[in-house]
Amino acid sequence: MRLFVEVGHASAMALVLVSVCGIARADTVLDNWRFDTAEDGLVTASLYATNKLITGGGALSYSPILTIGCRVDSEPRWTEWLQLNDTVSASRKITVSVTLDQGGKFDESWSVGPRGRRLMRDGADGIKRLGAANRLQLSWRFGLLSGRGEADFDLAGFDEAISQVAGSCNTNVP
Repeated sequence: MRLFVEVGHASAMALVLVSVCGIARADTVLDNWRFDTAEDGLVTASLYATNKLITGGGALSYSPILTIGCRVDSEPRWTEWLQLNDTVSASRKITVSVTLDQGGKFDESWSVGPRGRRLMRDGADGIKRLGAANRLQLSWRFGLLSGRGEADFDLAGFDEAISQVAGSCNTNVP
């Protein structure tokens, strides 16, 4: 009988521990995301890439940043962009190869932002395609002779992050 009580106590403790870890995991899902609200009404959630890009002749490295943004009472309402430290040589549009999870690659046309260090894509469809994904890989050419850049993102917490941004924008999740 005593053995039964001790086993029952151990099982109860294990169940409590699993529950607490589950709650702690739920609280940390958004830890990789950074949220901001600008004075102009832009609400954003940003995520660092899991990989590093080498810059400065190989002496420095950095992680590109993916940002999802929503503008209150504006069109286009939704936008996404990739922040880089290195410039791309394109001036208006650039082809970005996109891979979601382990699926096939497809190409999208993104705009080149100020000083060539931001690649941007407007529209809710880009945000919507990320909803079911766990991983996002973006690949682009820095220039004709400069090679390719690649950013790999772990999208854990994306649903919660996009819901928070949509709530702050008073709009629906795409």
